[in-house]
Amino acid sequence: MTPRLRPGDVVAFLGPSLAADQARALGPVRLRPPARAGDVHAVLQARPLAIALVDGLFDAAPSVWHHELLAAQAAGVQVFGGGSMGALRAAELARHGVVGVGRIFAGYRDGTLTGDDEVALLHAPAAQGYRPLTAPLVDVRRAVAEARAAALVTAREAARVVKAAEALFYQDRSWGRVVESARLPPAVAATLRRFLPTAPSQKAEDARATLQAALAYARARRAGSPPPPPPHRPPPPTQARRLALDASLALVGDAEVAGREVLAALASRPDAGRLAADGLMRLLLAAQARALGLSAGEAEVAGAEARWLAALGVPARSRGAFLAACALDDGEARRLAEGLALEARLRTVASIAIPDGPGWLEGLALEARLSGAWAAEAARLARVPLVSSGRPRPAHAARRVTRARAGR
Repeated sequence: MTPRLRPGDVVAFLGPSLAADQARALGPVRLRPPARAGDVHAVLQARPLAIALVDGLFDAAPSVWHHELLAAQAAGVQVFGGGSMGALRAAELARHGVVGVGRIFAGYRDGTLTGDDEVALLHAPAAQGYRPLTAPLVDVRRAVAEARAAALVTAREAARVVKAAEALFYQDRSWGRVVESARLPPAVAATLRRFLPTAPSQKAEDARATLQAALAYARARRAGSPPPPPPHRPPPPTQARRLALDASLALVGDAEVAGREVLAALASRPDAGRLAADGLMRLLLAAQARALGLSAGEAEVAGAEARWLAALGVPARSRGAFLAACALDDGEARRLAEGLALEARLRTVASIAIPDGPGWLEGLALEARLSGAWAAEAARLARVPLVSSGRPRPAHAARRVTRARAGR
């Protein structure tokens, strides 16, 4: 029996390459507009099984980042790319596990396609279904090949059409301008004006294949196949980490709260300084552990996460909901738990982590003094009330504390 996909198992970023009704006819796909920077981060908290990246913005808005796709892979979400921006990103990230689909991807991977304008085009807004307004080079090449196969043009005429299309700026590359710029015999030009816009679209074919690959993969996951292995990659840079925070979504019940809104609310809290200081200390300790070559195994990472959730009173059955409310996908949750595990590992080797490093008792003493626990314990042992008003204590009280300590 074929496993049934759930809503949201496959998320597709799609626009002019394939009409929405044609995409939905392939299977249960959650359609999103052409991707821009941050859009992939924003869907990870919903824990899809696969992402089909087809269309993306690149001129009017920042393009989808490579780090976002690697973050999806690290979260156990398989990324498929083809047709347009997806083909470019898949060719660039194939060695990291992103799966490329279709002829356009193969062209970029093999070097037969090189320019971004091979897939670039102008399109109408969402209200008009992202209808293409200009022709991408890959579709010109495909249409001219179809015209050549149908004996509508000679090889020389076909080459002139392609060359004319290559010379046009992508925003000016309409079918009419392409034919006009090729300066063909009038009868041939009239035939091509009718034929070229109706020829098969390579972008549409590759988009369809990309969605079908993502759907097949999601069904295999529902049948028990394992998630993709996490990519081997360096830690993302500061700018990418900040983008991930801003673009993340906290899922609380049926509500979605943007990460940037949560950060703004946190920054206005009275305890924001303490939270930031404590968090920075944890991050610095984990970074120091990595710099020293320390690592944490899967059992240590799982144990660190379990202790964290237990301390907050989060039962195992509520793990997913709590992580979603924290705007954490599975990859980011693992990275957080790994940091906790590395922090714990560093503390156990503190005395040798740096030359003549501090010991456990020194750490205990420092934090006890800073928190007031030292003075409280001293007063308890001396059986003397702890003075917290800030006024000096009488000298005889100090002598009593000293005698009490000496007697032990």
